[in-house]
Amino acid sequence: MSDAAPKTTDKRKQSLYFPAEMLSEMQGEAHRLSRSLSWVVQRAWKVARKDIRTMPGTTTPERADGT
Repeated sequence: MSDAAPKTTDKRKQSLYFPAEMLSEMQGEAHRLSRSLSWVVQRAWKVARKDIRTMPGTTTPERADGT
């Protein structure tokens, strides 16, 4: 028998602001997929996070090759 606590989803309310055109496109995809806008944003993060982590921060000097 495991003493591990059951896995729960942390549901915190967060406001995010998107340009109107981007939001409309995401809403269209959510409708097409019969999913919530939150689901679409979460999936987009999961797909893109490896690429995002390679981007330099604002305090990270950009290299000559553009990375």
